[in-house]
Amino acid sequence: MAKSHSLPLADVARPVVADRSATLKLLLKIHWISSALCLLGMLLFSVTGITLNHASQIESTPKIERRTLAVPAPLLAELTAQSLVQDGKEGPLPAAVVRWAADSFRARLDGVNAEWSADEVYVALPRPGGDAWLRFALEDAEAEFEVTDRGWISWLNDLHKGRHTGAVWSWFIDIFAVACLLFSLSGLWVLKIHAARRHSTWPLVGLGVLIPVLIALLFIH
Repeated sequence: MAKSHSLPLADVARPVVADRSATLKLLLKIHWISSALCLLGMLLFSVTGITLNHASQIESTPKIERRTLAVPAPLLAELTAQSLVQDGKEGPLPAAVVRWAADSFRARLDGVNAEWSADEVYVALPRPGGDAWLRFALEDAEAEFEVTDRGWISWLNDLHKGRHTGAVWSWFIDIFAVACLLFSLSGLWVLKIHAARRHSTWPLVGLGVLIPVLIALLFIH
């Protein structure tokens, strides 16, 4: 009769333990890298979550700055001629006007469309934490520029909401959201691996899910 050869139990368990160890190392690596990438963003969005939640209780006095300058005759002629063509439409300002506004008001008008009419050219310049606009009164040959600053809390709140922040910041928010998903899911997987030795793991995870669900169902109408 042929003898049956069976591997010792320790030899069978060794590959399983090695696989589990490799998986845990990978998850921990993903977890700490994503947490490092999310650090500043998490702090920013956590703090601004509080300031936005209590926006009505945080008082701020907007600072408004207004300047008026005479428009040089060559630029006025160029604006007047273009307003006859663009009347009632939106379109870019002449390059010479863009340069003059940058030098005179430090206003960045590259790629910004203006609202054209027969007697006025209006440019809206919304920004995080405030507002701005530039108006060319063609009949008076004047340019009026106004900037409103609502303070750094409003600026941070607008970053949180992605309000008038541009494409690059929008990309950052998307990348940050993906990094947060990796951070959360890898952390959940690490909890799963250690759950057998930490009996409070799943009750705490369940509590973290149950509390916001109950609040949403019972107290939000």
